[in-house]
Amino acid sequence: METIPDEGRTIKILCVSDKIVQHLYSPTVSRYRNKVNLTIGCGDLPYYYLEFLQSMLDTPLYYVHGNHDSKKEYLGDGTTIEGPMGGINLHCHNYKEGNLLIAGLEGSIKYNQAAKFQYTQTQMWFNVLYLIPYLLINKWRYGRYLDIFIAHSPPFGIHNGEDHVHVGFSSFLWFMKVFKPRYLIHGHCHIYNRNEVTETKYMDTTVLNIYPYKILEVELIS
Repeated sequence: METIPDEGRTIKILCVSDKIVQHLYSPTVSRYRNKVNLTIGCGDLPYYYLEFLQSMLDTPLYYVHGNHDSKKEYLGDGTTIEGPMGGINLHCHNYKEGNLLIAGLEGSIKYNQAAKFQYTQTQMWFNVLYLIPYLLINKWRYGRYLDIFIAHSPPFGIHNGEDHVHVGFSSFLWFMKVFKPRYLIHGHCHIYNRNEVTETKYMDTTVLNIYPYKILEVELIS
């Protein structure tokens, strides 16, 4: 498996969200093998798609759920899974992969009673607060809180859609101001116009809408 080194180089991360990309979901994706160090799913994708990418690229896989994800997916033998097998659910968790510090929060703004992984603005504030002890430990151990924050939804007012379903979370703005991740990557808001803004600088953080995929180059911090 391709692993992230502890320091001293630029790595590549395949970030995917919301839509199956046909040239990635085919044997041609193998051209990225040994060129991509990490795969990240930002939600609303079938588990089999994420499992395929992880298997073909032989990378670690981290993900968060989107609002259209199912709580469970059924396998052919009748058993169920709650996420891609072999992947790590980042929701309300912090991990160190090589020398890369990553954390994540799932879901979208609450808009109905049917879909899963929805949160009010207040509920998402509690999710953000849950992460704080882990980030303080990062600061003490590694000299920084976080490198990459992974979410399904955008921050409030940045890359938001025009309808309520695609409004971002206000707590993410505070999160970026206080904990200064280098990147916040998200999906949720589909891009149909090439002129639409997908990269925004907010304080010390670069906010990226990676729909439907993006290969992100990140320089490791020693």
